[in-house]
Formats: sequence, C-alpha cells, structure tokens
Amino acid sequence: MYSLMDDKVFDIISKEADRQESTIELIASENHVSSAVMKAVGSCMTNKYAEGYPGKRYYSGCENHDAIESLAIERAKELFNCNYANVQPHSGASANIAVFLAFMNPGDKYASLVLSDGGHLSHGLKINISGKYFEPVHYPLIYDEDDDGFETINYDAVREVCLEHKPKMLLCGYSAYPRIIHFDKMREIADECGAYLMCDIAHIAGLVAGGVHPSPFPHAHVVTTTTHKTLRGPRGGLILTNDEKIATRIDRAVFPGSQGGPLMHIISGKAVCFGEALQPDFKDYSRKIVENAQALARGLSSRGFRLVSGGTDNHLMLVDLRDKLPDNTGKEVAVWMESAGMIANHNGIPKDPRPPMQTSGIRLGTPAVTTRGMGPQEMDQIAEWIDRVIISKGDASVQAEIRKEIKNFCLNFPLPH
Repeated sequence: MYSLMDDKVFDIISKEADRQESTIELIASENHVSSAVMKAVGSCMTNKYAEGYPGKRYYSGCENHDAIESLAIERAKELFNCNYANVQPHSGASANIAVFLAFMNPGDKYASLVLSDGGHLSHGLKINISGKYFEPVHYPLIYDEDDDGFETINYDAVREVCLEHKPKMLLCGYSAYPRIIHFDKMREIADECGAYLMCDIAHIAGLVAGGVHPSPFPHAHVVTTTTHKTLRGPRGGLILTNDEKIATRIDRAVFPGSQGGPLMHIISGKAVCFGEALQPDFKDYSRKIVENAQALARGLSSRGFRLVSGGTDNHLMLVDLRDKLPDNTGKEVAVWMESAGMIANHNGIPKDPRPPMQTSGIRLGTPAVTTRGMGPQEMDQIAEWIDRVIISKGDASVQAEIRKEIKNFCLNFPLPH
C-alpha cells in the first residue's frame, strides 16, 4: 500500500510554501502559477506514457491524453497567432536543442548574442550542446557610452557578423536584456545572409501574448519559449512556427529526435496556462508587469543605482552595482537580499570584469510581484529596501529589521494558490 503522506517530503514542501508566501520574488524568470495550473500538474495525467503525437501514439489508452495535448496545441496557436505548435518540449533549453537538430548538422554555424551581454547558456556556451556540437559566432551590444543605443543590440554588428560568417541560423531572444527586440530588423538580416531566424522568447512570451512587446511573427521562421516566466504556467517548453515543412522537422526533432514520452501532467498545466493567457485580464496583467518594472527602475535610479541601458522596456532590469559597491559582488548582494526577504539572482553585466559566479550586477524582475497584486507604490518600497540592504553592506541587524517588515508586507499580497 502507498503511504498517504511522506512526512519528510511534505515537511520540506510546506517550508517552501512558507518561504514563497513570506518573501518577495524578484527573479525575472520566476512566477506564481494559479491553483488550476497546480491542480493539473499534480493530476493523474502523470501516470500515463504517451509517446508520439495525438492520433499517432505508441501506447494504447491515450484518448484523454490526445484530447488534452490537442487542446494545448490549439490554445497555443490562438495565443501566439501562428499555424503550428509543439507543446512537448520539457524546457526552453529542450526546445532550443530540438530546433538546432531540425535546422543544423554538427559543426554548422549560427549567430547569437555574446553570452556575457545577456545571452542564454543554450545559445552557445562551450560546454553546452549548443556550443559543443555546433559553432556559435557572436554579435555584441553597442559599447560606446556616447551612443544613444548604449548597451542595446548592435544591429549593424549583427549584420556584419552574419555577412562574414554566413550562419545557418540567426538566433535572437535573450536571458538578461531589458529592451525591445526588433524582430523585423533581425529577419531582414537573416534574409540577406540566407539564414533561418530563430526567436527565443522565453522571457517575454507573456508580454508578447499580452500585446505589450512586438510579436516575433510573422518575422520568425521558428519560435521557442518556456511556458513559465511571464507566461505564468508550469515549467516547460514550446515551439511555434507558421511553416508546415518546418513544423514537420520540429516534430521529428522533438520526438523521437531528442525526447521520449511527453510529460502529460505538464502539458495539462500548459493547456490551463494558455487558456488563462487568452482571457482579457491577461493583457492587463502583462501591462502591469511592465509598469511595475519601470516603476522599480525609477525607484532604483532615483537612489543612485546605474541600470544597464538606462532602464527597461520589459519585465526585467540589470543593476550595475559598481558605483554603489566597488568592493562587493552581485553574489554578495543577492545573499544579503535573501536574508532580508527579497529573492534575486546575481548576474553579469556587459563587459563585466568579474567572473560569472561573482558578477558586478544583479537581475531583477516583476512578473511574480505583479501576480501578487503589487503596483508602482510597492515597487518604490522594494527599491527602498534594496537600497537599505546595500547601504548597510550586509549588516545582519538591518537585514533582520527589513525581514520583519517584508513578512508583514507580504500578508497583504497573498499568493494565487
């Protein structure tokens, strides 16, 4: 007989629930899902193998799994206004790997942003599949401080890199980039050099769905994304396209090319998430994410913090700590903030002199605090707490004082589940 409750496991889960409830989540890639998403992810759909695709399974008993996956596909297509969707990737990185397998052979070149400027590890890190089996060539940001586009994408350099190296694929979409991405410019460059355009919108998918960031369609040949972050669903991946031939290649690259059986409980959660994002209030949510990010950016700037590129157009910002803390690292600041009840991640900044595990910056985001119902006034309060933590340089008594304030503060903003 199964044990009805594993006390050791559920005690840890209970502690994690308390942590999430009583702290302020500022990691740009994290969010709080609805109770409906959590119920779907924890459902009996986890019990079934369903290798293959709807109507073409290698196991019997998949009638309901066909129905839920088909529902997720149709909702994803409607949400992103595209013709084809594969909802099976286990993560954004899995989705990226599948696209690489569909479009390239080992050793083929592709162009992506310099990783230390805001790219993702699956866009060319040497020890990652994307860097080990394929050949990335990187384009930079604008590094001239006198340029109006300082620390934004250098589209002229993108073109130069692509014309010089003739990559098979041009990859845009980033992990730590606070500005609008001009997908139309990227497509022009891709066409000029004969490359496919792949857009990884993992961070901004919810903003695209909500209409507050330009869509990669109709410009992209293929789009990858996660289903969490700003989209506020379960942790998973998604691949989208308008091209039937590309869709066939993608399906084969996912299964059997890089995955076995899909995680049907996660796909169920994706279906719920897409349905929620199709509701009118999701547009309002997306708008508030950006409003809150810009309010937090103003609050930090007014307190003397330098923000990479000068601010934000989306859900995240990069804070350059060197002016405030020339002798301390982003990692230290993230630890101080956690002790005070604010969860962030240390993050490299463009041309960062420090190594990736130390960094000169932190990355902050507003999807989770917006889900909890916080607004611009609360963003300014959060900026004040961050400033107090940093001014104290990790003073334990200051952290403890702020921790008490944040616990009481969080009581006014309950989680959605």
